[in-house]
Amino acid sequence: MPKPKYHILVCKNTRPPGHPKGSCGEKGAMGVLNQFNFGVMERNLLGRVIVTPTDCLGPCQMGPTVVVYPDGVWYKSVTDADVAVILDEHIGKGKPVDRLKLPDEVWG
Repeated sequence: MPKPKYHILVCKNTRPPGHPKGSCGEKGAMGVLNQFNFGVMERNLLGRVIVTPTDCLGPCQMGPTVVVYPDGVWYKSVTDADVAVILDEHIGKGKPVDRLKLPDEVWG
């Protein structure tokens, strides 16, 4: 198996209901994860792209959070419908999806 070109991390962390930070899990992260796995297979990207579920990546209030490496692009509030756009534009054409990018100010 060749080394994958892209590694997509999908936060699936879930906190108890009512937690002040919220969580990616309560905002639909499992659906997003499933869409990435299905989309990679559907586009015949197995071996070129690996998708990994993670626990908390940090910006919970803006989840579900997705990170694409080696580009280091962080995406916020990703929905099932956004997955196809990320796969087709970022992975397929090398153009990150600006409207979904997590703003750098989150880390400030």
